[in-house]
Amino acid sequence: MSRYVQLGPVNTWYDEQGTGEPLVLLHPGGADSRAWQTNIDELATKFRCYLPDRRGHGRTGDVDGPISYDLMADDTIAFLERLVTGPAHVIGCSDGATVALLTALKRPDLVRRLALVSGVFHHDGWLPGAIDLDADSTEFLSSWYAEVSPDGGDHYPVVAAKLDRMHRTEPTLTEGDLGRLSVRTLVMVGDDDEVRLEHAVAMYRALPDGELAVVPRTSHGLLVEKPALCNAMLLEFLLGGDDPTMAPIRRRPK
Repeated sequence: MSRYVQLGPVNTWYDEQGTGEPLVLLHPGGADSRAWQTNIDELATKFRCYLPDRRGHGRTGDVDGPISYDLMADDTIAFLERLVTGPAHVIGCSDGATVALLTALKRPDLVRRLALVSGVFHHDGWLPGAIDLDADSTEFLSSWYAEVSPDGGDHYPVVAAKLDRMHRTEPTLTEGDLGRLSVRTLVMVGDDDEVRLEHAVAMYRALPDGELAVVPRTSHGLLVEKPALCNAMLLEFLLGGDDPTMAPIRRRPK
């Protein structure tokens, strides 16, 4: 089921699939909710999945002004309040992870468990050159955009410029900011990701209730490259309890 909902100035397109507790899936930047197509069937067997296209992405049109992580987090909060009407699990990938993180920091009451896949809490977490799009990437993303955007393919350079500005200056969270997050959180990253592994580890260590998953032999596209493994880890995180360990837990206490 797909439809639109007006959230402030943004006429937001979204899809719903599955049954169970609510799970909101936040797609990567420059892409849209179609990025979840290799994962959604498995996730929807356990959850009622909500897949919104963020402002300027997919079937959701652009609006005047910049695109920022902060604005998209506010859009997500409005989506949770209006459509889910209560707390939900949230998984974000790449830019979606940063949006999810900001959403949870602003409104922890709306987030049950949080999974951050290949995301950064500060823009210096990207590997050098990771946010610079080559000709092939630009061609792919512009074609992907033109297939469904209500603004038409000619508008892609406008959105691309907004996202480029955002990626070079945002986010600017600190490890101290992460220390305020009360939500149980999974940090997932590929071992050959565009996110610096050291940055992902720093994020994990700064979270009061953090967990870490490094997916072997994967890139920034880990959810597509190893969907079965990633889905299994995400479902274990979302559905699992506090299983006892054989050896003492040695990271700092919660």
